[in-house]
Formats: sequence, structure tokens, C-alpha cells
Amino acid sequence: MSKVPNNRQEFESSLGRETETVVEFDDPRTGVVYRIQHILHLNPSLVPLIVLVLSIAVFGLLLGSKFFSPFAMTLILQQVQIVGIVAAAQSLVILTAGIDLSVGAIMVLSSVVMGQFTFRYGIPVPLAVVCGLACGTLCGFINGWLVARVKLPPFIVTLGMWQIVLASNFLYSANETIRSQDIAAEAALLQFFGNKFSIGGAVFTLGVVFLVLLVLVLAYVLQHTAWGRHVYAVGDDPDAAELSGVEVSKVLISVYMLSGLICAFAGWALIGRIGSVSPTAGQLANIESITAVVIGGISLFGGRGSIMGTLFGALIVGVFTLGLRLLGADVQWTYFLIGVLIIAAVAVDQWIRRVSV
Repeated sequence: MSKVPNNRQEFESSLGRETETVVEFDDPRTGVVYRIQHILHLNPSLVPLIVLVLSIAVFGLLLGSKFFSPFAMTLILQQVQIVGIVAAAQSLVILTAGIDLSVGAIMVLSSVVMGQFTFRYGIPVPLAVVCGLACGTLCGFINGWLVARVKLPPFIVTLGMWQIVLASNFLYSANETIRSQDIAAEAALLQFFGNKFSIGGAVFTLGVVFLVLLVLVLAYVLQHTAWGRHVYAVGDDPDAAELSGVEVSKVLISVYMLSGLICAFAGWALIGRIGSVSPTAGQLANIESITAVVIGGISLFGGRGSIMGTLFGALIVGVFTLGLRLLGADVQWTYFLIGVLIIAAVAVDQWIRRVSV
């Protein structure tokens, strides 16, 4: 007569058999969509590069040689050189999860200081340029100190600084413009970045060369130096960065100071671009710089993005502006399409951020 197992034994036996069975689910990480998402996460400048290439291709098909000429291509670079330089400064701040609304005002004030020190006080031009660069760096230091030490929100700090610098600019310059012919005759160094040279049919300015070199240097510094890694770490998670030994306050102050210095260089390049020192120039530089950064794929939440993407973002705006102008379209279509690109860029950034590395 066989022994009948008790209920507890039967339960444990059946439970053992069930736990040996593994339920398999489809792994979404192996899908094509995930792979694309992962590639874009590792290469944040890839999206704006694709958009830039497609934009050039579309306008090239519509306009032909009128758009693909060396002169038109380099004209785009000349048009975006100031925005590109300011956007490089903005990128550093946004990588730390901040924002700088005062970049345009700092740029203009620095140019005004260079001009006024030269023509009002008779200071030698090289020294006046150094004073303008120091002015921009000082404005950046004040922003960084208020954000890092006083712990004020970057938006509020730079919004206030924008108003203060803008008012100081008009008060100090008495809203007077220093004419281009006066500069060319007495202080040609102020127009240094406006000097042009030709390669074939392409016309470049030294301002364009400076923009390209600036982006390359910043790209190397951000990717291959400890300071650059600290910038990304602070933007990703400042508390974790501090626990790992990063001096968050010093990094933030250095970022804002470097941003101010770059804006001062943009002010110098602005004199070369327009030929004069005008306190009313560059009024939209802060908004245009943020536009280039966002379209360029740098996350507004900090810690992710590439300075090369910012350059691509600025070029995209330049391509749309020139292409639509050559097509004879109303200028409002440029703002409309750029607005669409901004929203699309933020949506793509949110989608990419969902990936698990």
C-alpha cells in the first residue's frame, strides 16, 4: 500500500516545480527603437547634425547653385559667428543645469567699454580690449558668486544682471554710437575680428575662425579634462558630485566667469562684424543663444550635451534664415520654423533621457 503524501509536502513540491519555470518577456532593450535611442544618448550632437545636413539638402534642391555656392555657405558662417560665440558661453552654463539671460548684455557692455576706454579716455587699444575682456569676466564672476555662494536661482540672478548691465550700458555710453570710420582711422584693432580673407570663392572672417577654434577647444576641454568632467557632473547631480569630491561652488563660479569672458570676446567680434560700437546692438543675443543651444541638443536639465551640437544648432538657424530669404519667404516663416525646431528638440531630448544606460 503506497504512502499518500501530506498536504504540506504536496504544496512544497508543486511550489518547487513552479519556481523552476522562468517566465520570459520580450526585452525592449534589444529593439531597433532602443538602439537608436541609445546611440543618440551617447552622441547628443548627432540629432542637430542630421537636421543640419537635411536642411542644407532641402534648400540646395530648392535653390540649386544659388544656395550651394561657396559665398552662400560662408555667408551663413559670417551671420552666425556672434550668436555662435555667445551660444558657446551659454552652453557652459546650461550644462551645469543653469541659464544665463545676461549673455547678450554682457557682450554689448564689453564692446562699449572697449570703445569708450579708447575714444573717451585715450587708453591704448590693446589695453582697452583687455579692460573690456576683464569687464565681461567680472560680470560672470558676480553671476557665479550669487549662484554658487548665495544659492540664488540662476534664472533670477541672470535676469537681474541682464537689467543691471543693460541699464549700465546705456548710462555709461550715453546711448552714443562710435562710428565705423572713426574706429578704422584710429583704432583698427577693435575691428580685428571683422578682417576677411578668401579661399577660392569662399570668404571668411577672423570672427568665423575664432568661433570654430573656440568650439574645438571647448569640446576638447569638456571631454578630456577633469574640469570638463566636473562641469557635467555638477549639471547631472550636484549633490552626488560634491560627495565624490567635486568642489561644486568653484566649478560654478569658474563656469560663469568663463562664460562672461567668452561674451566679452563676442563683444569684440561684434565690433568687427558691424564695424561700430553701438550700445543698441545684439539685443536678441540672449534668446538666440538659448535657441542655438536647445536646437543643438544640450539638455536644459544639465549634464548632457555637446558643444559641437551648439555649433550645429547655430548653423541650422543660419541655414533656415538664408534659405527662406533666398526663396523670398516672409521673415515670419523663419521664426515659425525655428519655434517648431525648438519644441521638437526639447521633445527629442526628453525621449532620449528615458534611455537606461
